[in-house]
Amino acid sequence: MAKKTENTSGGQITIQYYRSSIGYAKKQKEIVKSLGITKLNQTVTRPDSPATRGIVAKVPHLLRIVD
Repeated sequence: MAKKTENTSGGQITIQYYRSSIGYAKKQKEIVKSLGITKLNQTVTRPDSPATRGIVAKVPHLLRIVD
């Protein structure tokens, strides 16, 4: 099996909170809060790691990665 190529260069990704979590599960709200996001349309910069991308992948309907 081929290895996945991932960006391990220690870069940064910008995450935007673009849709409200009202009406979604408490766990999903906690995921958004754990990234340090408090307001709608807020953007935060976090280290680009598989863990961070996994967190964003849990709630793709609420967060997006901005280029």
